[in-house]
Amino acid sequence: MAGLWTPAFPSPELVDAAAAMLPAVREEPGTLAEGPRWELTVGPGVFAVACRDWARRERTAERARAAHVKDIDAAVATHIATGEWPEPPTPRTAITSWSRKSRASMVRRLCELDYTPLYASGRLPAMVTLTYPGDWLTVVPTGADLKRHLKALRKRYFRAWGEEWACVWKLEFQRRGAPHVHMLCTPPHGRARTTGETFAVWLSAAWADVVDHPDPEQRGRHERAGTALDYAEGLRATDPRRVAAYFTKHGLMASKEYQHHVPPEWSEPGTGPGRFWGVWTLQRAVHTVHVSPEDGIRAGRIARRWAKAQRRAQQRWRPRVAQATGRVRHRRSRSRVRLMTNGNRGWVAVSHGPAFVKAMFHADSAERKGP
Repeated sequence: MAGLWTPAFPSPELVDAAAAMLPAVREEPGTLAEGPRWELTVGPGVFAVACRDWARRERTAERARAAHVKDIDAAVATHIATGEWPEPPTPRTAITSWSRKSRASMVRRLCELDYTPLYASGRLPAMVTLTYPGDWLTVVPTGADLKRHLKALRKRYFRAWGEEWACVWKLEFQRRGAPHVHMLCTPPHGRARTTGETFAVWLSAAWADVVDHPDPEQRGRHERAGTALDYAEGLRATDPRRVAAYFTKHGLMASKEYQHHVPPEWSEPGTGPGRFWGVWTLQRAVHTVHVSPEDGIRAGRIARRWAKAQRRAQQRWRPRVAQATGRVRHRRSRSRVRLMTNGNRGWVAVSHGPAFVKAMFHADSAERKGP
């Protein structure tokens, strides 16, 4: 494996060691102080600076729980009076595309994960692609059906290979509107316990069986071409930041942005795709320490300077309408990516979180000493 793939994913132990270098403030266990508190968070591929009022958040959560209890009591009263449960509320808005907020949330989560379960067994990573038949609306009329298919496939994987499926997945759409799913995982070796097939053969049969198109011809075509296994793409995932970059790269190209727009068949409220991404089995490996306001502001300033020094630029394709013909064209626009601008608070994605904290610690020490 060392010759083909050299992973550089920090372990949770390294994250904890890096957090121990931060100037933490000692607190009494079990106490929840009032007012805003500065905290620093380090993960395998992320460093964050935040200022939160946890006591206020706890009171807000208590009010939300109380309101939820009232809703349940009202539903039970309705059932006792009429014998029927009330209909669940319809979503207020329809999901038509992958939002910028969801993209940012995905990048941060992927940079916070512990990827050691992927390479601990010595297996190579691969990008698995799951597609649907040409007549896809028959088998997946809503986004909820797709999520049920993924859940069923995950259960079959556990029965066939005797382990939980550790992967990161992301939903996209083809030009014809059909959904497809990309999954970064490490395929198992050997043969399935249930069928005696290799992983690639098992995956094709299991996915076709889960989708279960009623037309025999569509079913046969789907079993032959409904899955793909690409080790070349998987070998590019060598650190948390590269993993996040792969799953977001299509958002930088106008020719690929259509993959993030929901087809008209899924545009009605209640039929949308829900989340565009998810994580199976892998857990977060972050460590948060509370610091003084002075240390929090200083750490945020260093992280902001580092982010600015990277000179990262983002490319967007903005629509441009010709007034005479009404034709819509897209022009390319580039702008500087600005991070840590909210009062030196925010987060940055890095290739190696513990190494970033170590370098920041030395930079802070040099800044304190002065010239």
